[in-house]
Amino acid sequence: MARSNLLYAHSGGVTAVINATASAVIGAARAHPGRIGKVLAAHRGILGVLAEDLIDTAALDDAALQRLSLRPGGVFGSCRFDLPRADTADGKRVMDRLFEVFAAHDIGHFIYNGGNGSMDVVGRLRDAARERGYPLVCIGAPKTVDNDIAGTDCCPGFGSAAKYLATSMLEAGLDIRSMVGSRGSVFVMEVMGRNTGWLAAATALAAGGDADAPPHIVLVPEAGFDEEAFLAEVRRVTERLGYCAITVAEGIRNADGSLIMEKSRDSRGYVQLGGAGSAVARMIHERLGYKFHWAIPDYLQRAGGHWLSAVDREQALAVGWAAVEMALDGRNGCFPAIRRLGEAPYRWEVGTEDAAAIANLERTLPAAFVRADGLHVTAAACDYIRPLIEGEVPQPTAGGLPDYGTLALPPVARRLPPWQA
Repeated sequence: MARSNLLYAHSGGVTAVINATASAVIGAARAHPGRIGKVLAAHRGILGVLAEDLIDTAALDDAALQRLSLRPGGVFGSCRFDLPRADTADGKRVMDRLFEVFAAHDIGHFIYNGGNGSMDVVGRLRDAARERGYPLVCIGAPKTVDNDIAGTDCCPGFGSAAKYLATSMLEAGLDIRSMVGSRGSVFVMEVMGRNTGWLAAATALAAGGDADAPPHIVLVPEAGFDEEAFLAEVRRVTERLGYCAITVAEGIRNADGSLIMEKSRDSRGYVQLGGAGSAVARMIHERLGYKFHWAIPDYLQRAGGHWLSAVDREQALAVGWAAVEMALDGRNGCFPAIRRLGEAPYRWEVGTEDAAAIANLERTLPAAFVRADGLHVTAAACDYIRPLIEGEVPQPTAGGLPDYGTLALPPVARRLPPWQA
């Protein structure tokens, strides 16, 4: 493979370890100076490529890369953008522009860090490069707090978010238990996850196997919501313990498949979820009369850099390094996937999956992970998740807060006319 430049970008919702993957990509690329020239990053994902808004990572020395690997959020910016269909005029215009930018900056390797939609982009760019005879190797790098990418045992970003949420439920449970009164109290926490219940299931780790410890109920999208059965369980728990702690996945649905609640829906059909926790909490108050509190960790659950899972960060670094190796091996259109090799101790490795084959699929909780009544998850779910939250990563601090530092991100000079979106 001729020496050419590498372009990295990430898309979709960011995670607490997405920058760890970015730092590994940059470090791995620098380890091959004879085969990779400059290492560039796109600002705001594929939109940054279209806008020719690129960043030269050469300004990041080894110390800066280490800081980057510990920093939550996406330092290069992210976006949500679906490539238009290739057989449309807009689709051809977008694809032409992408390859104009690749050619202008001698991009021979493109690594896209994202979820299911990003794997679709990887596959489509691979095919477009072949059709055009352009020498480009496209590799995906998996990430999502939702843990819903098919073909991989887990996704970087999930372990740290799971650790944060399980901790939040543990601590909130101690709080509400100390304030139990005669009226009965209910606490509801709504968590992310889109159409899957992986993050909701993670909160069950807070109970440590104790049936009387929070969360007492875990509602996941994989189990249809039965209002009467749910309220009966809330009453049963509250009458016994004086309180009830409940986890609600944002994407829970009624038995007919309709969402309990959604925030908005755009012209492309993208649904912004949110509000299911509030709806459930108010339902409990109106039907049962219990005092209630509800919380939405929202961005907090995916931005908790102070409470990283060491396993999660290690896997985020591993997929970044592997993505570069795959690119250099010419394994076009693939992505590095986590393979679970064993338990106690937990062992894993990085394998290879075809990006196009799993693009836009959703990996849901297996039936064996959901309790038969649909009101909680099983011990098997906890056994799967527990190793992924193991270990802590010390963060440098300043003034009592994590010190994530600042990073120099110089732009690359544009060589093309401005992009007309």
